[in-house]
Amino acid sequence: MKNFLLLITFTLIQCGCATLPEQVRRPASVALTTPQDTRLGRVVRDSMPAGAQSGFRLLPSGNFAFDTRIALARRAERTLDVQYYLFHGDESGRAIGRELLAAALRGVRVRILLDDIATQGQDELLARLSTHPNFEVRVFNPFAGGRSSIFTRVVASLGDLDRVNHRMHNKLFVADNAMAITGGRNIGNEYFMQSTTSNFIDLDVFAVGAVVAPLSAVFDEFWNSNYAYPASAFATFRLEEDAAPTARPVAVLPVSAELRDPLGHAALATEIDAGKLKLVWANARVVADSPDKVAGLTERGVDKTAGGRILRLMESAQSDVTVISPYFVPGEVGMAAMQQLAARGVRMLVLTNSLAANDSALVHLGYAPYRRPMVELGVHLYELRATKKRKRPGLFGSSNASLHAKLVVVDQRRVFIGSLNLDARSMRTNTEMGLLIDSPELAEELDGLLRADHDESVYRLRLSARTGALEWVATEEGVEVIYTSEPDVSGLFKFGLWLLSPLAPEELL
Repeated sequence: MKNFLLLITFTLIQCGCATLPEQVRRPASVALTTPQDTRLGRVVRDSMPAGAQSGFRLLPSGNFAFDTRIALARRAERTLDVQYYLFHGDESGRAIGRELLAAALRGVRVRILLDDIATQGQDELLARLSTHPNFEVRVFNPFAGGRSSIFTRVVASLGDLDRVNHRMHNKLFVADNAMAITGGRNIGNEYFMQSTTSNFIDLDVFAVGAVVAPLSAVFDEFWNSNYAYPASAFATFRLEEDAAPTARPVAVLPVSAELRDPLGHAALATEIDAGKLKLVWANARVVADSPDKVAGLTERGVDKTAGGRILRLMESAQSDVTVISPYFVPGEVGMAAMQQLAARGVRMLVLTNSLAANDSALVHLGYAPYRRPMVELGVHLYELRATKKRKRPGLFGSSNASLHAKLVVVDQRRVFIGSLNLDARSMRTNTEMGLLIDSPELAEELDGLLRADHDESVYRLRLSARTGALEWVATEEGVEVIYTSEPDVSGLFKFGLWLLSPLAPEELL
C-alpha cells in the first residue's frame, strides 16, 4: 500500500508539471474569398431582394437545426468551418462528423475548431482525421497533460487553473462562406432533442448575406490564434506511418420535405435545392469576444466584451426587454442595469431554468439570491418547469427538457441570438459570440414561439400578499396552482445543495 501511495503521489506531481507543446506548426488559413462562385453563394444571390443585406431564419426545432447542418455539409463545394464548445461522439455527432469527412473526401476544405474541455480520450481520433489533406482539427486552449480523462487533465493543470478555467464557448457552422448557423446549440443528441434521457430547448439562427463574412472572420481569428493547437500536437503515434481515413460510404440521412417547423417553414434543404430561400431580411452585426479573452489580455471594461455589449443593448431599451438565459446570474452589474431600467418604466421579462429543470444546480445557487430583488423591482420572472408535458408547438416543444437557448429582445425589434449566458462566466471568463439583428419580424416570431404553451410550461414568480415570501405560480389543466418552495425537488436535494453553496462562489459559476 505504501509503495502504491508513493506511486500515486509521484504521478500527480509529474502530471501537475505538464506543459503545452512548443514550436507547434500552425499553417495560417482564411475563409473562402469568393463565395459567390459556389452553388450556395448563387442561391443566396438569387434569393436576396433588392437593397437587402442579410437574411435570417430562426431554427427552434431540434430536427430542423440538425437537418440544416447536414444540408450545408452535403452541399458545400469549397469550405466548411466548424467551431464548437462541445462536439459529442453520439449518434448526432457521428452523423455530422461523417458528413464533414465525406465533404473532405470530395475535395472540400474542412476546418474544425473544438474547445478542449471535452476531447479527453480523443487525441488519436482527432489526429488521425487530420491526416487527410482536406481535413484539419484544432483544439482551443488545451490542457497540457493527463489527456485521457477529465480527472487527470485537472490534476495536470493544478498549476495552471487560471488559464484552463477560460473556455471557448462559441458555436458556429459556415459553408462556403455563404451560409452560416450560430446560436446556442452544441453538437450532440441532447441539443437536437434526440436523447433518450435528457434534452435541451435551444435556438439557432440560419444566416446568409453580408453578415456571414464577419462570422467567418471570427472563426479565422480563433483558428489562427496561438491558443489553437493542431490535434496532431497531442498524437501518441507517428502520423507519417499511419494511413489517412479511407473513403467509406456515408449513410444518407433522411431530410423530410414534408415536415414543417413550429414557424411553418419547410426544411432549408428543400429551399436550397429549389434555388430560392424564404428568409427574413434585415441589418445585423456580429458580436464576439476576442480569443485573447482566455488569457485575460482583452481591455478592461464592460464595453470590451460580447457580454458587455449585450448589457449595453439592454440598458438602451426604451419600452421593454426580454431575456432568456438558462444560466442567469445578474450580479451587481446586472442588478444595477435592471434598477436603471425599472426607474425609467421599462418592462422587463426574464425566463430561466427552475432548480428542477437546471442541468447545473450549482449555477442555481448563484441565481437564487437575486430572485426576490428582481421581483421587487417589477421584473416579470419565469422559470421553466421540469415535469410538465408540453403539448403545443413553440420554443418549448413537446417533451420535457431543460432550457439552453440564449436570446435578448429589446423594444420588440433588436434581437440577440448567440452562445452568451447572462452570468459571470460568460461575461468575464469564456469567449462568446452571436448575432444582433434589427428585425421587428424576427422579434414577433420569437414572441409567438414563447407564447405557445407558455402558461403550461413555466412558473411565474411573485411575492405572497400574505407572507411576503416567494411563490411559484403554475397553470395545470387551466387551474392556477401555487407552490411555496422550489417545485419538483426534494428537501434532501435542497439541503445538499445548501451544504455545497460555500464551494460555489458566484464568479466561478
